[in-house]
Amino acid sequence: MTVWLTGLPCSGKTTIARAVAERIEGEVEVLDGDEVREFLSRDLGFSKADRDTQVLRVGWVAKTLASHGVTVLVSLVSPYADAREKVRALHGEAGVDFHEVYVATPAEVAEARDVKGMYARARAGEIAHFTGVDDPYEPPASPDLVIHTQDETVERSAARVLELLR
Repeated sequence: MTVWLTGLPCSGKTTIARAVAERIEGEVEVLDGDEVREFLSRDLGFSKADRDTQVLRVGWVAKTLASHGVTVLVSLVSPYADAREKVRALHGEAGVDFHEVYVATPAEVAEARDVKGMYARARAGEIAHFTGVDDPYEPPASPDLVIHTQDETVERSAARVLELLR
């Protein structure tokens, strides 16, 4: 199966994905957006078309791994609803379970967590097309789970994801 964690940059997606991975038995893989971009999508920028391509590439990798028995935890901003729906459909066509988890952290909380200073750089005009600053984020209409990281611990968030998977 694939668990797709989506939300603003610095919302807690990767932290939750790694906490869930530690608690799952068997083959598990975390596909983190920053790591995947470095190795799989270095050729892409941050336009809508490039972001959609990134989401579809990661979605195909996740579907392929999951179809071979790996539990895949994807941590990717994936800001556009239509691209996420294409990934869900790709999984459905392959008969692979897909669970969308919306990490619904408010923008001000995500920005306060930003140790790399990306939000500040985006606000200063140094980073273009930054989701949550000058590029939109389209929240999922009906995710399988919504997590408000400002209201619960990482351990509780991970436990809720695991409950969803049971």
